[in-house]
Amino acid sequence: MPKKEEVEEVLEWCKKKRAESTRPYIIERNPFSDKFDWMRRFALIEIDRPKQIASKTSLVYDSTTKTIYQYINGEWMEIRATTGL
Repeated sequence: MPKKEEVEEVLEWCKKKRAESTRPYIIERNPFSDKFDWMRRFALIEIDRPKQIASKTSLVYDSTTKTIYQYINGEWMEIRATTGL
């Protein structure tokens, strides 16, 4: 599982991109693929794109719930951070 600081950094980046655009949804290349090991498998980050049409290989950010999702075993799962215990 990713560290809390890493998840927060991705969330903040998504919030910033959302604020910069008026489009209904945004698809961006993943700028974290070389920075965080757990982000390497996601080529794209899709911001506010409905999960029903989002790519199953992308990371999806939902600005209404401020949550990031990944597709695992046939369903979209929320990415949760470890507390570092």
